[in-house]
Amino acid sequence: MKPGSSRRKLLPGIVTAVALLLTGGIRHISRAESQALGNGMSATAGDTPQEKIARAMSAGPDNVSRSARIIDTDAQGKRIVLREGNNGFTCMPGNSKVVGEPPMCVDAASMQWFADAKAHKPKPTNTVPGITYMLAGATQRSDSDPSDSTSMPIEVGAHWMIMWPFDPKTTGLPTTHRPTGAYIMWAGSPYAHVHIMGRP
Repeated sequence: MKPGSSRRKLLPGIVTAVALLLTGGIRHISRAESQALGNGMSATAGDTPQEKIARAMSAGPDNVSRSARIIDTDAQGKRIVLREGNNGFTCMPGNSKVVGEPPMCVDAASMQWFADAKAHKPKPTNTVPGITYMLAGATQRSDSDPSDSTSMPIEVGAHWMIMWPFDPKTTGLPTTHRPTGAYIMWAGSPYAHVHIMGRP
């Protein structure tokens, strides 16, 4: 066995364990929420509030989504609170007609990450790793280029993410999409983050 190979095999498990510990911490939604909500994550027009809430909740584990705040945005980008929550997570119904706008449940650090990405900041400003759940699946354009807006959509199954710029060289994680396990999306960019396929 090559030196360090056992360590590389353990790293994905360590990353997952750290993420699970982080989900236990309650974070308060900050001003990042109002900044991030203009990201186009509005549900399909005509859906009832109950349908939007159900779709938003489908993105997170039951123990997260049942106590999360549920929000949407209207056609003008104004925030609409569909249901208040008390666990520091916010779930959104997304828009199935738009690539990259899936239902999701996020904590405060992830909310800041998405707000920074929308604002095209040089790098995200969250100071701790964020947790994002997309257990209803998603679509995206690229595993390598965060600015890609033209490639054919890629269907991604249920997954969750750690919003922190992990380095593939130090973690040993791959940098291309895979149906199981973990990989780093947008590796080499300030917005690199870890995808963990499947449900936690």
